[in-house]
Amino acid sequence: MNVHVVKVPDIGEGIAEVELVLWHVRPGDTVIVDQVLADVMTDKATVEVPTPVAGRVLEVRGSVGDKLSVGSELLRIEVGGGALASQDTSAPSAAMAAAATPVSVEAAFATGTTVVPEESLARPLASPSVRRHARELGVDLRQVRGAGPDGRIQHDDVVRHAAGGAAASARAAAVPARDERYAPRSGEDTVPLVGLRRQIAARMRESLRIPHFTYVEEVDVTELETLRARLNADHAEERGHLTLLPLLMRAIVLGVRTYPQMNARYDDTKDVVTRHAAVHIGIATQTSTGLMVPVVRHAEARDPWSSAAEIVRVSAAARAGRATREELAGSTITITSLGPLGGIVTTPVINPPEVAIVAVNRIVERPAIRAGAIVPRQLMNLSASFDHRVIDGQHAAQFVQAMRARLECPALLFID
Repeated sequence: MNVHVVKVPDIGEGIAEVELVLWHVRPGDTVIVDQVLADVMTDKATVEVPTPVAGRVLEVRGSVGDKLSVGSELLRIEVGGGALASQDTSAPSAAMAAAATPVSVEAAFATGTTVVPEESLARPLASPSVRRHARELGVDLRQVRGAGPDGRIQHDDVVRHAAGGAAASARAAAVPARDERYAPRSGEDTVPLVGLRRQIAARMRESLRIPHFTYVEEVDVTELETLRARLNADHAEERGHLTLLPLLMRAIVLGVRTYPQMNARYDDTKDVVTRHAAVHIGIATQTSTGLMVPVVRHAEARDPWSSAAEIVRVSAAARAGRATREELAGSTITITSLGPLGGIVTTPVINPPEVAIVAVNRIVERPAIRAGAIVPRQLMNLSASFDHRVIDGQHAAQFVQAMRARLECPALLFID
């Protein structure tokens, strides 16, 4: 019997261990060349581990949630002939490098440590990211007709197929069924923290060590909202729609010119603060698998429309599970917003190793006194948290006031 050993790949960037987040095969399964065997996760992204050989899976090592060292044995495959016996596949393939995307862990919660792979040896043509997209939507690729070259299945094909299935389900749901809402319920559900959820928990533990303090200031955004409405009316068609976030990003860019200690990263193992000239703004984004922070790079070099387009692009990539490791790393300061659920005040949690985070709260029309008269104004609170080890309260307040001044007189946003 000839045995091919698949090892945990070396993903690079000095990573010594990964987390096993999903098995795609189990002992006894037949696999073909390039079939995905498992998903492993680093601190930011997942990599699909494919097989370079065809054969039968003899055994797998580890369960979902286990931490595995790079180079350790992952799986053994029985292959035909003697040429491939006991070979090492610890080096990453091009397909694996291309597959680095945020992790999706719902399937792991539902199936435990194994899932049933595709049974047919006539494997549909699709990229690893399309296969992941199909798994997340519950789509069997063997049932999808690909519109790409040579029948290759693309993301749009998967979405169309899923929409067709949803329509069929809606038609079936039109048949009245017994109302179970008032049936007695019992039992409990134990869900392991694996993949992205586990990474979020680890990051929150890390953030807990930071001595946070939060500064809240009310901002009158009446003039800003008037300007934004005018810009959208005049330019949305050719330049795109502006939300509040690109204008807030501009206020941050101008604010950190005076207070560069806000646009910094603190290595508390070396007691070194690195201040950055480039402003790489993280955009806290809720996805189906948890909170992610894709990055708008070089915000200091962008106008509001370029920032708006980049926010849409990286946030959409994160929500669709297609953001790359580079798009999820390197932020120097973060913005977080709950949109219409923004509340009056929040206490945002710093995204280490950054030292500052700015939260946008809900805009509310309230009466305010201006020149002795009571007038309606659009008011919003900014809630900003800071790492008190390296930022003093006075400097934090001055930074927020600098943002406030520009947001309340929006012409200042366009003056360097």
